[in-house]
Amino acid sequence: MAVGLDRFRHFLCTVTKLCDSGAGEGAIRKHGGAALRSLVAEDDWLPEEFCEPDPRQYTQYLLYCDPLERFSVVSFVWGPGQRTPVHDHTVWGLIGMLRGSEISRNYAVERCGRLASAGADTLLPGDIAAVSPEIGDIHQVENALSDRPSISIHCYGANIGAVARHVFVPDSGEAKAFVSGYANRMLPNLWDRSAATRARLGI
Repeated sequence: MAVGLDRFRHFLCTVTKLCDSGAGEGAIRKHGGAALRSLVAEDDWLPEEFCEPDPRQYTQYLLYCDPLERFSVVSFVWGPGQRTPVHDHTVWGLIGMLRGSEISRNYAVERCGRLASAGADTLLPGDIAAVSPEIGDIHQVENALSDRPSISIHCYGANIGAVARHVFVPDSGEAKAFVSGYANRMLPNLWDRSAATRARLGI
C-alpha cells in the first residue's frame, strides 16, 4: 500500500504542477492523462474504504481536492448493474479504469435541443478516457459487469462534488440541475510517511 500511495502522490504532484504552470486544458488532458494511465496500471494502492459498493446506487468517494479547488480526484465504485443518469460535467475530466469494466454511452445536443447518441466506449483496466465541454461532455456510464463491482478513478478540473451540473431526459433533452456530493466518511491518509522515515533512519 505504501508504494501505491507514493504513485498516487506522484500523480497529484503532476496535476498540481500542470495547474501551477497555467497549462491549457489540452495539455492537462494529454499529460494528466498519461499520469493517470500510469496510476491505474497498478491496482494495489486504493484503500479498501474507497472500494466499497453501495447496494442502492453507484458511489463517489473523494480521494483528494486541490486546496484551490483547481482539481479533484475521486473513485467511482459501481455495483453490478448500476448506472448513472445521463449527465454532464461542465469542466474537464479524466477517467482511468482501475478494476472491472464500464460502458460510457455518449450523447451530443442536436439543434432542436434533443440528445442524439454519439456512440459508446467500453473501458477495461488501464484504459483512459476524457470528457469536457470542448470535446464532449454528456454521457451515461454503467458497470459493464453483471456479477461484480467495477472501480474507476476520475480527475476533474474543479471540486466536482460541489459543481452545479445537469442530468438529462434523453428523449426531450430536458435538463435538471444536480450536485453530486461525496459518499465519504473519511479521507485517505496520504501524508503519514513516518514508517518510511523510521526505516530510513533505522529506528
